[in-house]
Amino acid sequence: MSSALQPSTRPNAGPAEAEVPVDAEVRYDPESYRPGRTITAWEPENEVFWRSVGRKVATRNLWIAVPALLVAFVVWQVWSVTATNLKDVGFSFSTSQLFWLTAIPGLTGGTARILYTFLGPMIGQRRFTALSTVVLIVPLIWLGIAIQDTATPYGVMVIIAALCGIGGANFASSLANIGFFFPKKEKGNATGINGGLGNLGVSVVQLLTPIVITFSTIAIGSAQHKKDGTPVYLQNAAFLWVPVLIVLALIAWFGQNDLKVASTPFSRQKVIFQRKHNWLMTWLYVGTFGSFIGFAAALPLLIKTTFPAYSVATYAWMGPALGALARWAGGWIADKLGGAKVTIISFVGMALAIIGVINFLPAGGDSGSFYGFFGCFLAAFFFSGVGNGSTFRQIPVIFRNQHLKGLTEGTPEYARALKQAEMEAGAVTGFTSAIAAYGFFFIPAMFANFAVTSAMWGFVAFYVSCIAVAWWFYARKGAEAPS
Repeated sequence: MSSALQPSTRPNAGPAEAEVPVDAEVRYDPESYRPGRTITAWEPENEVFWRSVGRKVATRNLWIAVPALLVAFVVWQVWSVTATNLKDVGFSFSTSQLFWLTAIPGLTGGTARILYTFLGPMIGQRRFTALSTVVLIVPLIWLGIAIQDTATPYGVMVIIAALCGIGGANFASSLANIGFFFPKKEKGNATGINGGLGNLGVSVVQLLTPIVITFSTIAIGSAQHKKDGTPVYLQNAAFLWVPVLIVLALIAWFGQNDLKVASTPFSRQKVIFQRKHNWLMTWLYVGTFGSFIGFAAALPLLIKTTFPAYSVATYAWMGPALGALARWAGGWIADKLGGAKVTIISFVGMALAIIGVINFLPAGGDSGSFYGFFGCFLAAFFFSGVGNGSTFRQIPVIFRNQHLKGLTEGTPEYARALKQAEMEAGAVTGFTSAIAAYGFFFIPAMFANFAVTSAMWGFVAFYVSCIAVAWWFYARKGAEAPS
């Protein structure tokens, strides 16, 4: 046992401690667990340790991670709203080019997530959260400068959009690291809070941007003018978050901890590429989170180009907010019904919702129905959020069952297999989120290159394939890995 955990006894345990044997009580050195330290002894499955010190430290690390991840999502999604304003202030980009500007952060975000998945546990929660947060200042400052000049070349805007995409990578490292702090019975809730509130950054940027760009009092730089002469300050959408990022990076650096037990070299993590269920769960998570983040990126421009009479600022943020909150519900329901069943329900709901969207789009001489279109999109966001929660509940269950099958609890073999299962589940969680982030790129890119209706039918076909995978491997009687 580590020197940070010293056994002791107390003859008169209180009522709250009655369930724990007296000789199992542990004293701990508070200095070993204070903010800013690398923790070498961490035993969340030990009930006494968890009650006495573990829960407090884990909760502190979680609630520092949440706002940092939320603002990282803000940076990732800032172009989804910024792009809708460029033509209004004199930029001459085509609709297709604007869709590409909303798509490119998804490409870089997904690619960087692959790196962050494996790099995060190697570096540690505290250091990686602080560093990955502070670097996001660079693209925001560049965006705030470039957007004030309508002569800024499209190529420069593409580079800035690509750099903003790095904000999306923080999700992979954050979830992979936070999971190590919590016992198995609380991992789902912890990752649900971290992921769900982090996802709310999409709604925050879409809700606040239309408001803050009208404030001259906080503007740095010159105003742009809409065609009707109304002044706006698009740079506010970028500059507003710079001091927030600095503060959050400092809080992470001085307030979080690195866990020695979570430090895993890539040579051990890469085993997940040999696991079939890594690839199958990646396919499913592309369908849930890929849809959530892709629709969030594309919806503002879809509203502006398909139903121009309706305000993007009024409606666009609602879908991502509903999807982010539904993520919690998905995890909770999955605990009751089973993750695979809930995942199937989510894909059925998403397929039906998108079919509804198609039916309410303008076609021929029919002007369509905005409220029908928007209501079905809200349903798609809701079911994607539910699926986000249920698939992340499935992953640890699958890998625990696979590794612990046939082993006896309490044996050294069981302990080694459990540790391997947790390491692989963390790596798979990060990797699936990395690949799914490409939905941010592909969905707006499909709208940029194909008719909206054709793209929507493509999504429906993909959801049908996800239903088949989830049922065959995870939900049917006699499935290979029931979860």
